[in-house]
Amino acid sequence: MSDAMNVLGSKLESCCTSPMTGFYRDGLCRTGGGDFGAHVVCAQMTDDFLAFTKAKGNDLSTPSSYFPGLKPGDCWCLCASRWQEAMVAGVAPPVVLTATHASALEYVSIDDLQQHAL
Repeated sequence: MSDAMNVLGSKLESCCTSPMTGFYRDGLCRTGGGDFGAHVVCAQMTDDFLAFTKAKGNDLSTPSSYFPGLKPGDCWCLCASRWQEAMVAGVAPPVVLTATHASALEYVSIDDLQQHAL
């Protein structure tokens, strides 16, 4: 188990295990070497966000042989920069603060995250 911290300064909680999320596919939005997207924001998917990210070239809603596809209500570890882009566009999905890694604060402000807290 990880001893990583969340954006609130406490132990990082699991984002989702069904579907299994996280860069390491362990349910935690933690990052490390090779995670160039910083998949550290735990967010609950919405129709608007799924359409937005698909239009940006990252289709999270269509299932494939290695990915179940996401639907509104599912939680997923998002790239911090994509969440920030969605926020600027007015379609940021709600965030689970206790499951969002502290390193997200390198990309987005705690105020923005709190304003979108689930």
